[in-house]
Amino acid sequence: MTIRPTAPSPVPAPVSVPAAAGLLLPAVLLALLLAGTFAGRAAGAATGQGTAAAGLEAATAARFAHLALACVHKEYPNKIAHVLQSDEDVAPPRELTPAFYGCYDWHSSVHGHWLLARLARTFPNADFAPAARAALAESLTPEHIAGEVAYLQGPGRVSFERPYGLAWLLQLAAELREWDDPQAAEWSKTLEPLETVAADRIRDWLPKLTHPIRIGEHAQTAFAFGLIWDWAGTAGDDAMRDLLRSRISDYYLGDRSCPLAYEPGGQDFLSPCIAEADLMRRVLDPPAYAAWLGAFLPGIPLAGPTEAASAEQATAWLEPAVVTDPSDPKLAHLDGLNLSRAWMLEGMAAGLPAGDPRIPTLEAAARAHREAGLAAVTGEHYEGGHWLGSFATYLVTRRGLE
Repeated sequence: MTIRPTAPSPVPAPVSVPAAAGLLLPAVLLALLLAGTFAGRAAGAATGQGTAAAGLEAATAARFAHLALACVHKEYPNKIAHVLQSDEDVAPPRELTPAFYGCYDWHSSVHGHWLLARLARTFPNADFAPAARAALAESLTPEHIAGEVAYLQGPGRVSFERPYGLAWLLQLAAELREWDDPQAAEWSKTLEPLETVAADRIRDWLPKLTHPIRIGEHAQTAFAFGLIWDWAGTAGDDAMRDLLRSRISDYYLGDRSCPLAYEPGGQDFLSPCIAEADLMRRVLDPPAYAAWLGAFLPGIPLAGPTEAASAEQATAWLEPAVVTDPSDPKLAHLDGLNLSRAWMLEGMAAGLPAGDPRIPTLEAAARAHREAGLAAVTGEHYEGGHWLGSFATYLVTRRGLE
């Protein structure tokens, strides 16, 4: 199904929010929420494959595809998060989770499969497309998905891969739903039982989650909520969107002055502040988002770089991270941070009203992070090669902006 974005509201003059006015924002935005301004934009296939392909050359796509092809069925090395109830639970990864056992860990295997679906859909005639389809067909069988469902429903696994891996599973489901292809439709139907379990896990969890999770790694809620929000739009799951809208309001609507100067953490691959801002542009109309962002990140420069400004001056407020040892799996997270910041900064710019003076600044920072992040996607070290291709693909195909 195709979900088309909500028509934008009339755009006012760019908004700069004084500190005193920021104190009134929670009440104002809550009123807008109740009035329906907190409407959200669906993330479906409205822009189509052409938009995704426009930012990505076939040769680069092939390089990313081969990173995933090299790992989706590579069982070892493997880092499993596995709760054992008895000796009977001791088994190799391919038996525990028969569809998603490669790429070092479960969530990386899931988004590695998403990468293959995304690129095969975007470049259906590329040389790598048959191999990508074959890998998807090998993994997404009824027997394998039944095994995945049984694993998730086993005792002691209620928090397995929650929310990060489950959100990526839903993103894979969304990609297959949007792909106008008979074989993809079969895979989508096959994946549906696991898709349902993943969505139900999120649905059961959110009413009980009393606070958001504000870290720079897997447990972060803001990034996961963005993926889940986009999936719900594609799946037509209005109940999930309603639940997310309510919890996003509870967790984030009143946030002020996010401490961006404290970032990044030494092994972050997601920015707590930037991820939250990227989430909020999904659910607030441009005028409301402009006001909220002014209070949340008041330090974003209001004027973009001039022709005379250097790249360093243009991005001094948010500089790309530097990885000192790409063979260290935790230190290499910072390469992923650069990639995720890049797409989130692009999302923030897209969420503002046209002419907002922060847009050039956000776009300049996004370009700097894109350049630094993509340069690291080499596959030289498996510690990064098993997952950075997915982040790079999400960025360059503009998945979060569709």
